[in-house]
Amino acid sequence: MAMADRLVEDGYRDAGYEYVNIDDCWSNKTRDENGNLNPDSKRFPSGMKALADYMHKKGLKLGIYGDFGSKTCAGYPGSLNYLEKDANRFAEWGIDMFKMDGCNVDISLMKKGYPEMGQYLNATGRPILFSCSWPDYERGKGIPIDYQSVASHCNIWRNFVDIQDSWDSVLKIIDYQANITDQWGPVVGPGNFSDPDMLIIGDYSLSVYQSQAQMAMWAILAAPLLMSNDLRTISPEFREILLNKEVIQVNQDPLGIMGKRVLQNTTKNVLIEAWTRPLSSDAYAVAFVSRNIKIAIYVNTTLTQLQVTGYKAYHIVDLYTGVYWGLIDVDHPLVVKVPPNGAVLLKASVTI
Repeated sequence: MAMADRLVEDGYRDAGYEYVNIDDCWSNKTRDENGNLNPDSKRFPSGMKALADYMHKKGLKLGIYGDFGSKTCAGYPGSLNYLEKDANRFAEWGIDMFKMDGCNVDISLMKKGYPEMGQYLNATGRPILFSCSWPDYERGKGIPIDYQSVASHCNIWRNFVDIQDSWDSVLKIIDYQANITDQWGPVVGPGNFSDPDMLIIGDYSLSVYQSQAQMAMWAILAAPLLMSNDLRTISPEFREILLNKEVIQVNQDPLGIMGKRVLQNTTKNVLIEAWTRPLSSDAYAVAFVSRNIKIAIYVNTTLTQLQVTGYKAYHIVDLYTGVYWGLIDVDHPLVVKVPPNGAVLLKASVTI
């Protein structure tokens, strides 16, 4: 409830952050005599429906966690053999988003079980965003992933390891996205998006530059923007990054196309890379990310090399500084100064 208050009062809701999501450990350790899930009465004394009502009155939505297996990852009751019952329970409470994890279950059952849960959620008649951990578990076991099926049954899907509060973890996730984009990029679009995990901006480990880099990359990847932080204590410089309307607009572009890595310096160590994402109105977003911890890096490239094509010239704007770089020919040298362990996010538009 405190996070919901902050979302509203500090401008996050108006910027587009709608969901307040509860993770594992929210329920009683056992189901009741009717097989129903119930919230821990000490942690949620008013119950889940009252909490959902609180969110809805503020123009927000409530998300909840569950697991496809017999138990959740922390040992609480899972949904195995209770899929329909749990879907109905969540709808009864007024839940708006359901994340289904995949601990304590035969992973080979997921190809059947996750689509079933999606069908049960739909059958409730309540719009409930379905977040699946299905492909991440198959990846971990080396099971071939049918991304078309995942995208058909899940609104968002986790595809890699849990993010940790570190820059190294962010880079590891970015690299995985780069290596697998060709497989799931074609199925990403409105209604179904790949989820590289939460934004850790405003926690403990990322600098301002690194935070700008994560935000830029999650925008390029068309990734869900789910914050993992304490909005009561977040510093203004991190709040500014999370509320950058121009970056959020890139993330929320209606085409829903996932960007891809188009440039990478591999001379010695990977120090710099660039990603390009097509946007609506024939525009593009381009993110430059540095992995040099000490100094800024200058990148000398062209829009053509960045795969920004279709017109002879584009208007370029830096979305973090707001500086307009001018109308630049696609084959004219484009020099970009990227801060150490940071990013520059540009938007190339046909009109200004």
